[in-house]
Amino acid sequence: MPDSYAKLVKRATLSAVLIAFCLIMMKLVTFWFTGSISLLTSLLDSGMDLLASGLNFFLVRYALKPPDEDHSFGHGKAESLAALAQSAFIIGSSTILLLTSLKMMFYPNEVRLPLIGIMISTFSVLITSMLVFYQKQVIKKTQSKAIQADMLHYSSDLLMNIVVIIAFILSWCGITFADALFAFLIALYIAYNACKIGFHAIQDLLDKALPEADNQQIIAIALDFPEVRGVHDLKTRQAGAVKFIQLHVELDDNTPLIKAHAVADAIEQLISRHFAPAEVIIHQDPVSVVPQEIGIVRQNHRK
Repeated sequence: MPDSYAKLVKRATLSAVLIAFCLIMMKLVTFWFTGSISLLTSLLDSGMDLLASGLNFFLVRYALKPPDEDHSFGHGKAESLAALAQSAFIIGSSTILLLTSLKMMFYPNEVRLPLIGIMISTFSVLITSMLVFYQKQVIKKTQSKAIQADMLHYSSDLLMNIVVIIAFILSWCGITFADALFAFLIALYIAYNACKIGFHAIQDLLDKALPEADNQQIIAIALDFPEVRGVHDLKTRQAGAVKFIQLHVELDDNTPLIKAHAVADAIEQLISRHFAPAEVIIHQDPVSVVPQEIGIVRQNHRK
């Protein structure tokens, strides 16, 4: 695991925890003064953010641990577990928010001191935007699933703060039900995003293959070697940052063992560099033992 990857994801998770805590303190004070239900939804969501980011903080560090005797493939799936736990937290909080806001639509209450709410929510937008921007930069460099999940719900929080500002403005103009209505819409959006996070986390835990474009690139890299007559049985998956790649390469029947080993090693090194961090395993097959139907697929890949 590259040191740069570990440093980036650790800093990103720590930043998320600190900012979530600051947002909670600000929104708690503002809710005390305003009594806004849409701000309450935002406050509860920030509370879930803090719990989820705190869980992320510890699980990401666990995922970065190197392989050991009991976990020979490493601990990378802890990142997907963190993302799945986040989705469960968020779905739970959004359900409570939906019920609360639905009740408040029928029994609206007047928002007090809306100007304070607008000012605090505007500041929340600024610092949340900074966090989301930083998380995007980390994701570009690491492709971390846990940071992607973190960024998704902080992006929701960003949108939520903007909507809360609109709700404050409408309430200031005398539209009393706007506060609860916007809270309801926010909760729906949160629930939708939480389901997306959970779905992708489950796919990773079920060892979903890498994107088809990546698989085709792996095949192309192997076929670029003149000794390789074909490729079959490509299997890929990802756990945390590490990509696991297995494939069979077909070589001429009379290829010496030492040369076959050298070709396989060269392919492994090239794929590993291209998809770093990655663990690559290549099996060499004499071309004559490969079934004809696989050979047809092989020819199609060569085209």
